[in-house]
This record gives sequence, structure tokens and C-alpha cells, in this order.
Amino acid sequence: MMSNFRLDDKRVLVTGASNGIGLAIARAMAEAGADVVLVARGQTRLDKAREYVGTAGHKVWRFTHDMADIDGIAALYEKILAATGGIDILVNNAGGTRRGPAESISTEDWDFVLDLNVKSVFAMCQAFARERIAAQKPGKIVNIASLMSETVRENNAPYAASKGAIRQLTKALAVDWARYNINVNCFGPGYIHTDLTRPLWEDDAFDAWIKKRTPMGRWGTPEDLAPTAVFLASPAADFITGQIFFVDGGFLSTF
Repeated sequence: MMSNFRLDDKRVLVTGASNGIGLAIARAMAEAGADVVLVARGQTRLDKAREYVGTAGHKVWRFTHDMADIDGIAALYEKILAATGGIDILVNNAGGTRRGPAESISTEDWDFVLDLNVKSVFAMCQAFARERIAAQKPGKIVNIASLMSETVRENNAPYAASKGAIRQLTKALAVDWARYNINVNCFGPGYIHTDLTRPLWEDDAFDAWIKKRTPMGRWGTPEDLAPTAVFLASPAADFITGQIFFVDGGFLSTF
């Protein structure tokens, strides 16, 4: 039974893998037996991530790319295929936000968030699926959604729109690609301590509100999320597709 949760002889690609949630997922995938491809924009952090993930004892490749560069994704994927021979599991973790009142958000900020959080994910999924379909091989895609896929809060319209789109995109791709044995799922983190959420957890009032509002009484960590990604990537999830799993300490249960 437990072998169904292993990823031995699999190759996993994780975007936004140099720190935070992406790094924790990459490390967990390696611990589950997978070889791992790390993609991130910062060379220094990426090199450190490669060293950290590599201590799990499996192959690690790293590729520097800013996922906001949509036009470069196809070429990036070809380089990854040439180096690895093929990817079995894709984890779309890279993302970002621009916060502010909806009436003040510029079209530039809107486009940045939607391009990075949605368009780049679609481009990566498409590249992955095309190769899997051509090779007649199965695959697993794990997208990162958010609490904002289900609920919203003020001053975050572009991010909420993008994560709502990820939820629906995941369902659409799951339906389109099920015939090719490509599973597409996502999970929605609760409030997690990362660099992206630093402005929130450094705000004492907001920090106290989150701890009070979350039944488990704390912020999550990237390590709280990684096992869900491993599960969705593993044979244990072979009959699961088009789903979203919230890992939120009970946050949404009190709505």
C-alpha cells in the first residue's frame, strides 16, 4: 500500500522552486524517490536549492527562468526535455501578486499577475501535455490554487481573479486530458509563512486575526503543504483529477 505514495524513477518539474512552498515541494518529491527539475529566476537561490534538494540522494537539475517570460517557456521546456529525457510530473508553483484597492490597480499590475499566475501555468501545462501525448505516456499536473480560489479579501482583486482561474483551468484541463491518462489537480494553501506573505505576517493586527480566524490557531508552513503535492503526484491519486484540496488549518470550514 505505502508504495503507492512513492515516486521512484519519476522526474518532477517544479517552478518557483528556489524557496518557500516550491522548495519544500521539491525536497518532498526527492524524499519520495523522484529526480527533480528546479526552475526559478534567481541563480544564487537556485544553486542553494539544488544543493538542498540534492541531499535527498536523487538527481537534481536546475534551470534559470522568469516565468513571467511567457514567450520563453516553450524553449525552456525543450531544454528541460533534452536534459532529462522527459518529465512525468509538473508542479506549477511560481506566482506573485500586486496588492491595492481595485479602483487603483493599473492594467500593468493586472496583466503582470494574470500573466504570471495563469498564462504561464497554461503554457507549462500545454508543453507538458503535448510531450506526454506524443510519447503516449501518462502524467500528473499539480497546480497551486489558493484560499482566494474560494473566498476573497480586500485589496487583492488581480490575485483572486488569477487563483479563481487556476481552479477552473485545472478542471478544464482534467476533462480534456483524462483520455490521455494525464491527471490535473490543484491544492489551495491557507495562510502560509513565505516571502510572498511577509507584508501580512509582519502586520501584528493581521497576524493576530489569522491566528484567531484559523481553527488550528497558526499560520501554515511550506512543509505543511508538500505532502499534499506528493500525494497528488503519486500512484495513490491515479483516480483523482479535476479536484482542489484546501490545506488551510480549517480556515474555510468556519465560513
